[in-house]
Amino acid sequence: MQKRKLGRTGLEVSVLGYGAGAVGGLFTKGAANDQERAVARAIEAGVNYFDTAARYGDGESERNLGRVLKALKADVVVGTKFRLTATDRADVAGLIVRSTEESLKRMGRDHVDLLQLHNPLAAVDGGDSLDVEIALNEVVPALEKLRRQGKTRFIGFSGVGEPAALLRAVDSKLFDTVQVVYNALNPSAGGPMPKGAPGLDYGRLLDRARAADMGTIVIRALAGGALAGTADRHPLAQQQVPPIGSAPDFAGDVARAQKLEPLVKEAGVASLTELGERFVISHPNVSTMLVGYSTIQHLEEAIAAVEKGALPSSVVQRISG
Repeated sequence: MQKRKLGRTGLEVSVLGYGAGAVGGLFTKGAANDQERAVARAIEAGVNYFDTAARYGDGESERNLGRVLKALKADVVVGTKFRLTATDRADVAGLIVRSTEESLKRMGRDHVDLLQLHNPLAAVDGGDSLDVEIALNEVVPALEKLRRQGKTRFIGFSGVGEPAALLRAVDSKLFDTVQVVYNALNPSAGGPMPKGAPGLDYGRLLDRARAADMGTIVIRALAGGALAGTADRHPLAQQQVPPIGSAPDFAGDVARAQKLEPLVKEAGVASLTELGERFVISHPNVSTMLVGYSTIQHLEEAIAAVEKGALPSSVVQRISG
């Protein structure tokens, strides 16, 4: 499988990553043997970046991923995340330390490769949304301290929230990586916002990250599953998936995905999901793409898709509007 540079980290990561979150659900609600089989197959195929977070399944994802990686004696790149609640604002550094120690304990590790802020960033602090200046002035110093202590090798943030705040964090060059919302329903992180498209304009975030020498980890590559073209969900999957940066609701995203069906034949791909996955990896500034899985079959399909490489440029242009 193709490997790409994760920005200035020096790491080479697989273009397809393993998302162990709740949207796919295998690592929050799946059977232990299925989890181990999936990770073993992913590693066999060349996947070497695994993503989790303290929030996924209230720690179940971290526990399960840690157990499986230990059982397989896997030498892979692991990233996790922490989230600040409103009450944590009084002791940002303390929360980050406690959350990191709890994450490492759940995973049975003494460090992670990448530790990331999970809150949406905004201009005004409130609730789940974190003032970007708090992120830069309080979160980053706390993360740097953990880096010096050997608890993490690199630091990053989840690129959700207000686009202006996200671009401010990228342009600061204080983080090593950023998670980027980028998909065929909202390609604005990689180019112009398509005319008339709903959602947030991410202002070519992928290009800005490249200019800051940051690694980019694409999230919502399939728009939470909407790019399967159906509202049906696997029993293990998160049943209600609020969109991030795209249509006002999931049904709207599914309807827009279905309009891309004619491109499946034009591009010579097997499915809408393959179209969506290959669209993402067609952008040269994408380091890795996270896909969440409910079954090993979902994983096999994603592996097969990325092995085919980028889409024809004409198809990419059609999707990008």
